Amino acid sequence: MKNRPVLVGIGSLQQKGSFEQLDEALILMEQATLKAIEDTTAPEIKNYIDEIQIPKGFWAYRDPGKWIAEKHGFAHAETSVTKIGVLQQNLINSACKRIINGEIRASLIVGGEARFKMIQALKEGLHYEEKVLTENPDNYVKAKEDLYVAEELDALGMMAVGYYAIIESAMRHKKKRNLKEHEDFLGNYYERFSKIAAKNSHAWSQKIFTSDEIKTPSNKNQRIAYPYNKLHNTSWNVNQASALILTSDEIADSLNISSDKRVYPLVSSETNHMIGVIQRPDLTAPIGLKLATNYLLETAEKNNIKPTFYELYSCFPVAVQLFAEALNIPENTDKTITGGMPFAGGPLNNYMLHATAQVLMKVRNNKSEVGLITGVSGMMTKQALAIWGKDPAMDFESKDVTEDAEKLEAPIPMSTISSGEGKVIGCTTLYEKKVATKAVFYAEDSQGHRLVLTSNINKIIKQVEEEECVGLKIQFLNKQFVSLG
Repeated sequence: MKNRPVLVGIGSLQQKGSFEQLDEALILMEQATLKAIEDTTAPEIKNYIDEIQIPKGFWAYRDPGKWIAEKHGFAHAETSVTKIGVLQQNLINSACKRIINGEIRASLIVGGEARFKMIQALKEGLHYEEKVLTENPDNYVKAKEDLYVAEELDALGMMAVGYYAIIESAMRHKKKRNLKEHEDFLGNYYERFSKIAAKNSHAWSQKIFTSDEIKTPSNKNQRIAYPYNKLHNTSWNVNQASALILTSDEIADSLNISSDKRVYPLVSSETNHMIGVIQRPDLTAPIGLKLATNYLLETAEKNNIKPTFYELYSCFPVAVQLFAEALNIPENTDKTITGGMPFAGGPLNNYMLHATAQVLMKVRNNKSEVGLITGVSGMMTKQALAIWGKDPAMDFESKDVTEDAEKLEAPIPMSTISSGEGKVIGCTTLYEKKVATKAVFYAEDSQGHRLVLTSNINKIIKQVEEEECVGLKIQFLNKQFVSLG
């Protein structure tokens, strides 16, 4: 394959300590970039970096990539900042395609967050101020459509936890577990993740949490949206950064980059089919995920490639379950090598870069390993999958199944009935300051159309956390909750 894409440089770091010992995100990304360049063992690789892609974080910098490039001698590189709502794997796929087509010689993909430094500033009573970068990047990349439907946005806001908790409730109902059984399942599931993180030197937390500690609300493990507590959620208050450098085999050869440094993207798939959670025909079986998974596995099998380990996106437990189910991964097979986002750390919009870096390190260390990694954007809205190996067992292939998914999965219309009876298809309770303040129900009306109903009645809130409400009848008047069951 001419211009075969290959990963040749990895940079990954994290920082802990007091405010003065910590760097802002810009410096973290700079350090990760320098580590990746050094990791190639060919410092002249920087002269070949024709693009820099950075997923947008909590930081306010306009173009951190240009600042890094100008400071370190590759200012010719085209820069882009990818906003929230775009799959991180898309950056890797885009770089591979541009390398194959001869549009660029090498790509630097780097991301980082410094929310831990922000937190330390608050704890220590100090002022946190970022370097001001006002020049725009060459390109902004953003999602084409919104991630929410207005009715669910009114009920759940923009925080992801409520949406995932509702999908989780639908999964619980599908698996026919009662509430206690499902709480135990989630605790056991993430206890295993915690044990894996404890052995991962790159993980933010090496503390092992028991199933009871994870599933039981406490002062340090506050409930956020039933059944999710803090330890079920991604942990984004971290100081972490990672960088990847991709180039072609030909350039790697010309720079005498050792084969020991090379890891190959083999096959990737993604779906960008946009449907709000409330309008999905089946909350627990996205068509796009099925199509993307089928393409990935069938292409791999055709080329005699079989994954030996997995790193499934773990912003919330239901994301892991959906991927594991689509990939048909056995229950007793580990779903992560990092320990997952609650324990390894989940910086807002670039966790998949950190996870990919660790997947690549594992493959580098044992050439028989083949890693499969997944990613998510939005409310389990978009999904991506990729397989990496030490040897180029096939020419790189990737597919975006969005158009196929759009043909097969149309959004369910929102209800136009103002009063009547429906059926609950998903539910959760939302918390403020450790107190459950609202129950949220996704429901189907008598025509099979969707509506969102909420209740602030304590009895109803309690019922959602004590008995299975998915599948129950729900009454509404003027599109307002009246009664349940």
